[in-house]
Amino acid sequence: MSDEHIYHVNGDLVPASEATVSVADRGFRYGDGAFETVRVYGGTVFEWDAHADRLERTCEALSLEHGLSRADLRARIDETLAANDLEDASARLSITRGVQPGKLTPRPEVDPTVVVSVDPLPRGGLEGDPVWDGPATLQTVRTRRVPDEAIPSTAKTHNYLNGILARQELYDADEALIRDLEGYVAEGATSNVFFVADDGLHTPTTDGPVLPGVTRRVVLELAAEAGIPTHEKWYEPAEVREAEEVFLTNSSWEIRPVESVDGIDVGDGPVTDLLARLFDKRVENEHY
Repeated sequence: MSDEHIYHVNGDLVPASEATVSVADRGFRYGDGAFETVRVYGGTVFEWDAHADRLERTCEALSLEHGLSRADLRARIDETLAANDLEDASARLSITRGVQPGKLTPRPEVDPTVVVSVDPLPRGGLEGDPVWDGPATLQTVRTRRVPDEAIPSTAKTHNYLNGILARQELYDADEALIRDLEGYVAEGATSNVFFVADDGLHTPTTDGPVLPGVTRRVVLELAAEAGIPTHEKWYEPAEVREAEEVFLTNSSWEIRPVESVDGIDVGDGPVTDLLARLFDKRVENEHY
């Protein structure tokens, strides 16, 4: 293994000093590309099929017919992990429409650009430590979630401007609480939002402009198995601020407690702790 970080670019393993993408690539020019960030435990991808399904839905929304099988894409991730000698990591798989003439309308013929990058991320499971330094702090921001009628929320694309603008508003907070155009809670800039009330676990419905996170789905499954009532509805920010417990989910953070929302203390609690333990057990059983 080279001491230099290794990327997988268009079918080849290349060192960081040689890893390049054309300035004419549509992913660079227009954000015209799909991606997935996956968690790797013990050398294997967590919930690969769910990520591959979502990637396919994104490419379908973009009418991006890249012609690559999920087995090929998975092999590229595995090769990149091996080249970097990593077993506990975060991996990002990106597919763009590739290099085309500088016109907004894409051509139907696609020679895709496919890039895999990996970074070390400490193992989860029962013996691991959280990757976050401490509980998160949430702040409601003015920036609103792009409606489905403009860009489908199920599409995980290279265009992250919405989240960037939301994060730029933050003052002494870790994550943005983003609302839809009607003022209902949608999600964080890079996370799904959960809160606990007297009647159980709540999270914004994916009938709104909410990216259906893979970790979000796993948490709902774990809650159902544990007999915790779950609700997916439309919520006002005040309902999150007044909750007994609040936590965030994504592939990197797993389950991250929230200690305050808009400066109001909430903190974690027994439901958050239980779901985090159940999540750790699933990781332990499936990957170690």
